[in-house]
Amino acid sequence: MDGSHGKAAGCRIGIDTGGTFTDIVLVGGASDGIQVTKVPSTPENPAIALRRGVEEIVERTGHSIDDVATLCHGTTVATNALLQGEIDNLALIVTEGFRHVLEIARQSVPEGYGNSYFWVKPDRIVPVHRVFEIKERLDFQGNEVRGLDEDSVRDVARLLEKYRLSAVGVCLLHSYANPAHERRVREILEDACPGVTVSLSSDVWPEYREYERAMTTLVDAFVKPVMRRYLSDVSERLPGVLKERPFLVMQSSGGVLSAEQVAGKPISTALSGPAAGVIGARAVGEAAGFKNLITLDAGGTSTDICLVEGGAPQLTTDASIGPFPVRLPMIDIRTVGTGGGSIAWVNREGRLKVGPQSAGASPGPMCYPDGGDAPTITDASAVLGRIPPELIGGGIPLNVERARDGISALGEELGGGLSAERLAAGILEIANWNQANLIRQMTIERGIDPRDFALLSFGGSGPAQSPAVIELLGIGTCLVPPNPGNLSALGLLMVDYRSDHVFTQVTGQDDLNPAAAAEIYRTLEAAAVDTLAADGVAAGDITVLRQADIRYRGQSMEVRVEVPGGELTEALLDRMAENFHAAHERTFGYCYRDTQKIELVNFRVSGLGPVSKPELNAVKSAPADFPAPSGTRPVFFGEAWVETPVHLRGNLEPGMSAIGPLVVQEFGSTTVVFPGQPVSVDGNRNLLILPAGSGN
Repeated sequence: MDGSHGKAAGCRIGIDTGGTFTDIVLVGGASDGIQVTKVPSTPENPAIALRRGVEEIVERTGHSIDDVATLCHGTTVATNALLQGEIDNLALIVTEGFRHVLEIARQSVPEGYGNSYFWVKPDRIVPVHRVFEIKERLDFQGNEVRGLDEDSVRDVARLLEKYRLSAVGVCLLHSYANPAHERRVREILEDACPGVTVSLSSDVWPEYREYERAMTTLVDAFVKPVMRRYLSDVSERLPGVLKERPFLVMQSSGGVLSAEQVAGKPISTALSGPAAGVIGARAVGEAAGFKNLITLDAGGTSTDICLVEGGAPQLTTDASIGPFPVRLPMIDIRTVGTGGGSIAWVNREGRLKVGPQSAGASPGPMCYPDGGDAPTITDASAVLGRIPPELIGGGIPLNVERARDGISALGEELGGGLSAERLAAGILEIANWNQANLIRQMTIERGIDPRDFALLSFGGSGPAQSPAVIELLGIGTCLVPPNPGNLSALGLLMVDYRSDHVFTQVTGQDDLNPAAAAEIYRTLEAAAVDTLAADGVAAGDITVLRQADIRYRGQSMEVRVEVPGGELTEALLDRMAENFHAAHERTFGYCYRDTQKIELVNFRVSGLGPVSKPELNAVKSAPADFPAPSGTRPVFFGEAWVETPVHLRGNLEPGMSAIGPLVVQEFGSTTVVFPGQPVSVDGNRNLLILPAGSGN
């Protein structure tokens, strides 16, 4: 591959595969601006919808397949495989004496259980009878205490064949410091068990904390064959020359790598679609003058929330995929089961609930053609007139009466007495509070005031509800970008190459040696450069960022800080220590700057390679009123039906403003502006919606 991935002539296409729709964005080439389309997702094989979407947008924009320079893809294939598949072919290999690492796990009890007497640990991802021990031992510095007994590895290989276990994770004690034993185990297993999938913890994430490292490795081993089959299927289905063009895949950390490299560590794609949405939202927010954002991505099955402070999304390495903890660099995205397809239901206590169960793409909401039998948020919106009678430009006609019947039947379960309209409004109110409560957890419970942020709403179902969410939280602005249903796909075209590397070496402040630290960073930096060079990124284009995980001596958890660039000297290490004290005080409200020694735990390096990005150029505008609406329709607000203006997004120009109620429709999404809310169009054609009663 050459280094032209992000800079080649021709058009670039971003493809975001969601639970209900696959979103496609095309930029460059002979196109004017940003072109978008949507096609229904094909959960049975997402590659089918991917090809359909690429062919459709190429045809619609007057291009040929030969004009496409690069494809960039965000996918939930790895996540869905883990959450929906039966994990019955997976094994774990550990150091002798550590067979119960998964059973012991961590002592923490999930929030809401009060204490451990009321909580039963869930089933392990690998039951204990499929955890196999081998004889070997390293110390925490990677020195060999006991050599690898290769016969014990061959014994395990025979058991893998006997029990027909086709995927195995290898997590040996302290292999983060020395991968030699794990690599030899892989050689023996692949020789003795051809076709077995092996993931090594020293490859997946060489960081201390045995339980999280083992879980991350097992998740990677399980999804690896699924992801490889999917990427192979995509490659086979891509038309014409696209089989030879760069195909980049989004990682959860907020960067891309080639499909070939991602296939080797597929766990890195676990939250790739939502991560792309955050990157796109950050770019849109900055162009609009907002560097502090709460991004709200509401699709067909869930809502993803992320904080962007000072133009940078928050990152974490402590994340979960469903019930499975993983330890990889990820954009800190939290999810609530509230999307357009989320089902409204009655619990055992007779109370109305919304989600997390979803009708998804198939069968879909009741109002969809061949839709399901349970009412959803989309059905409630249709009954209230909040969304048009046809979605995605007429591609999905809605059966509003069927949705009304379903909601009326739900009302009977609740004991009757509520009209379909009031119950539908209640469904949306619960959904709004579900989203608002998650935002409260990510802001107020961390000492952050959500009123200091703008809410940037996107996804197919987000803008229909988010103007109500800002009223619940006192947020001053709701920002809705053009084509909000396709923002994640656009974000894929704004993402740089990224490669993350880590090395664990617990080092006390008094023992921290600049020369030794510099050598560790040089090794990590070389690995990052090599990874990006393999994807054709020129060495002169690569930027390397250094970080460190630091804690006070005696603490169990670390705080991540930036390590200044340049030659590592005593003075630079002192600056790093000061960065830690300041970060600790900012995060927890106190620090021990002059009284407590620190220790460095993890050395981290991220390599970044630039990609040519679509420009978001604002235009000058003069104040004007919204034009005459394209029509009106009854919409239910509060306790009554209101004849409400309906505007087409394409008719709204920068500088225009109005006061709600009104509805703005466009391909892929609908924005509802509630009574009394001012709305205006900025120079980038974003809708800016303020709380009711605010100045315009």
